Amino acid sequence: MTEWAPKRFWTSAEARATDQGFGVALDGRPVRTPAKTVLSVPSEALAARIAQEFDAQTDRIDPRTMPFTRTANAAIDKVMIQHAEVADMLADYGDSDLLCYRADAPDELVDRQKANWDPLLDWAETELGVRLETRVGIMHAAQDPAAVAHLRRQVHEMTAFELAAFHDLVAISGSLIIGFAAKAGAKPIEELWTASRVDELWQQEQWGEDEEAMEMAEYKKAAFLHASEFMRLLNGQLPD
Repeated sequence: MTEWAPKRFWTSAEARATDQGFGVALDGRPVRTPAKTVLSVPSEALAARIAQEFDAQTDRIDPRTMPFTRTANAAIDKVMIQHAEVADMLADYGDSDLLCYRADAPDELVDRQKANWDPLLDWAETELGVRLETRVGIMHAAQDPAAVAHLRRQVHEMTAFELAAFHDLVAISGSLIIGFAAKAGAKPIEELWTASRVDELWQQEQWGEDEEAMEMAEYKKAAFLHASEFMRLLNGQLPD
C-alpha cells in the first residue's frame, strides 16, 4: 500500500525579504510552519536553501528531503517557545562532556583520545574562557560549577535558530565543546565528526564492523553535517 503524501501545489518557490528577515514564497504566497506561523529566517542564504528544497519536490512532497525546512520549522515552532529549556538541556553537556572522559588503557587508545581531544579543550580555554578537566573512566565527576555556568551563559546567548542547529551538533557528538567548535568553524566539520567517534572507531577496529551500527553512524553523521551547514547558512556563508 502506497503511503499517502501531499501533492505539490506550486509552480515556483523563491526566497523573499520579510519584515523579520527572509522567507519563502510559493507562487507568491508565504510558506508557513506546521503551527501556521509565517516562516522567516535570519539570512537570505538559508531562505534560498529552503526555497531550493521546495523547488526540488516532485508530484508528491517528501519531508525527508527537506531538512533545512524542518530545522527552521523546529526553531520557530518549538525552540522559540522553549528557548531557556533547550539552552539548559544543551548546556548540561558541559558537566559531562565526552572529551573529558578518558581511557587508561590501551596506550594506543589513550594516545588517540589525547591527540583528538586535547586540542579541542585547548581551543575552548582560549576561545570560550573555560578549561574543562579530564578524568579517567566513565563515572561522572562534576566540573567546576563556575566553568559550567560560564558555558551555560554562552549557550543562552544563542538565537532560536542557532540553538536548533546546535542541538544536533551537541547531542549527536555528546560534547558541548565540539558543538561550540563546529559553530565557530574552529576545525573542518569532518574532523570534528571523527573526533566525536574516537571510541567507536577504536572498537570497530578491534571487533570488526557491525552493519546496523554503521548504518546508524551514517544517519547521525548526515544529521551532524546538516546542522553544521544550517549554522553556516545562518551566517550567510556557503558550505566549503
